[in-house]
Amino acid sequence: MTELRRRQNESEFQHHKRLVHGKLVDKSLSDADYTELAEQIYGQPYASDVARRMMYGSARTLAMLERNIVSDTVDEDMLASLEEKKIELQKERVKLQTEKMEYNRWLREDAREELFAEKIINAIKSTDTDCAGITPIISIPDNREHILCLADFHFGKDFQIHGLKDEILNEYSPEIFYERMSVVLGETVEFIKKENVSVIRVLELGDELDGFLRNSQAWTLRYGVVESAIIFSKYMAEWLKELSKHVFVEYHPVNGNHTTLRLLDGKKDEHLNENISNVVSEIIRIRNENNPNFKIRTNKTGMACFEVCGFNVLGIHGEVKSLAQAIKDFSDIYGEKVDVLITGHKHHGSFINCGYRRQAIGIGSIVGSDDFSMRIKKQADATANILTFCKGKGCVNNHIIYLN
Repeated sequence: MTELRRRQNESEFQHHKRLVHGKLVDKSLSDADYTELAEQIYGQPYASDVARRMMYGSARTLAMLERNIVSDTVDEDMLASLEEKKIELQKERVKLQTEKMEYNRWLREDAREELFAEKIINAIKSTDTDCAGITPIISIPDNREHILCLADFHFGKDFQIHGLKDEILNEYSPEIFYERMSVVLGETVEFIKKENVSVIRVLELGDELDGFLRNSQAWTLRYGVVESAIIFSKYMAEWLKELSKHVFVEYHPVNGNHTTLRLLDGKKDEHLNENISNVVSEIIRIRNENNPNFKIRTNKTGMACFEVCGFNVLGIHGEVKSLAQAIKDFSDIYGEKVDVLITGHKHHGSFINCGYRRQAIGIGSIVGSDDFSMRIKKQADATANILTFCKGKGCVNNHIIYLN
């Protein structure tokens, strides 16, 4: 009989079940002979009574499988479908795990931001704004103007650089930072008295802190970033307050690259406006808000721009390849002629004539040579600079304060 043969797209199991059910259950094959059915079901023509017993056994087995809901598990098509469902479930599980990881990462970042904000707020609340005892200074007209340039403090870093004979080429720590800034203050006050200076601009060129741009920095940091920011800010506020007892101070801060608020997995320049230098400047401003001899000048670009003796001065941290090209680029970008470009960042001093009465001046660092300097084979003294400008001439004197 044709209906006894295995149909197209019918699995072996489905064929077996159809014939057994047709003969014994729904009776659709009641006229078929047991011997003939056995040849289709079992592969050979058993005797009628033997085939009948075998088919009743098969019917019992099929019923048991159906009761346990496993009748189709050996079906090849069903197995393939189950495998697809398994893969989909695994995908959903991975999605959930990924979402959970992202959620936990967001919680950690949010918690860090809240902790950062809490510490900064507490630091500002505890700020001492007492400026009693500071006598207002009367500005004396002069055809000369002066800029005290400070760059690359990298406060919080703690290291020693050794030479070929185990001598110490340079060492740095918070304590050494305090010593060097004391030297800067002393020499600046001496310069003020000698030159009869009544007003001085303090150009602070960034990288007040060493920050945390790379995991390797953890080996050389004394404090955490937030703690370093608070300690440095309070110290510099008092340092500037002390300087203001001898001269009127106009303070110009610049954002550095090490003070960008970059997470360990963050990217460079991802949030240009999020710079801890802004926090440092704010604490310094608040602690000197009642100081009659102090004024802070900030710029929303993160740079410093002011006029000295008729020359336009631009202070930047200094992440540029060519200072001579940079002075032209900044003039074009902002539509303002830059006569003097003053930069830090490179930890060594330089003076480049960029045309008629145009100068690019590189300032040395407070930290001096460090592990990075050694890797790039560059060495320089730890220095600060007092630049003297004269009307019609530009920078006419560079007083270098050596610190190591």
